[in-house]
Amino acid sequence: MPEILLAVSIALALAYAYANGMNDAANAVATVISTRALRPMTAVIMGGVLNAAGAMASLLLGSLVAKTIGKGIIDPSDMTQLAVMSAIGSSVIWVFLATRLGFPVSVSHSLVASVVGAGVAVAGWGALNAGVVLKVLLALALSPLFGFVGGFFLMVGLYWLLRRRSPHEVNVWGRWLQIIASAFLAFSHGRNDGQNAVGIIALSWAVYSSRDTEIEFWMVAVSAAVIGIGTALGGWRVIRMLGMRVTRLEPIQGFAANITAAAVIEAASSVGLPVSTTHTSTSSIMGVGATRRFSAVRWGVTRSIALAWLVTYPFCLALGWSLSKVLGLFG
Repeated sequence: MPEILLAVSIALALAYAYANGMNDAANAVATVISTRALRPMTAVIMGGVLNAAGAMASLLLGSLVAKTIGKGIIDPSDMTQLAVMSAIGSSVIWVFLATRLGFPVSVSHSLVASVVGAGVAVAGWGALNAGVVLKVLLALALSPLFGFVGGFFLMVGLYWLLRRRSPHEVNVWGRWLQIIASAFLAFSHGRNDGQNAVGIIALSWAVYSSRDTEIEFWMVAVSAAVIGIGTALGGWRVIRMLGMRVTRLEPIQGFAANITAAAVIEAASSVGLPVSTTHTSTSSIMGVGATRRFSAVRWGVTRSIALAWLVTYPFCLALGWSLSKVLGLFG
């Protein structure tokens, strides 16, 4: 029976990785598609490959994010396999639902809230590592602010640097720069968000084996492959929402938005904090769009996205708690 529960937990974690890639495909490729710097299928395949590469790179660059998810929020000794299943399941349900509706929600937010809800259901609030939870919540909250401010000021700087260049020259160079930045963002997303699934698999394995949480090669490899497939298949409704409805972008503006988001995500990965690539990318696009004028950003669209973000916390926490309680009746 424990082996079956472990297998189900790992399968759910891979479903989460797939949903992660499918929803967050928009983060790296939405702007490069909307500016026509790359054809849609080429862009999505590029995003899939580099997402997988970013996840695999955590073996060399460190798996601090996976360790935060796997044992930082709550100690594995306080969790049960059914609680782990509940956490992953509630996150998968929310991400698939949001993707179906076309909302680019945060898979990191959904997983953290789900782990908290499921953990509290079986061990109480006292089992949570309050310091880690606070740092994760601060990182999730501040990354959009850094994305908006960084995108705004980088674009202002580019306007000044390129003020004597012809529009044609700016567009030619802007397309190449945007493709590079989009590739970097896809890699960064895989390195940060790709570790979420690795962390939850490691947590499942630790609960099963009653040993300390360790990140193993097979966990990273299988998660990287699945997140890459999810990105390659793409979440086209999310791509249309993020790349074509938030604001109108030129290639150089797409470059500024992507490179800003990637820099914020890389910084978070280096200190082991899971951040929302969706929030960071969207806010970077908004910051870049606001350099023309604030009315250039379609704030009605961003309000609907923000509402989906706000719903993520209570929905996933409550669903994780509820699933953990219900499954616990059969444990």
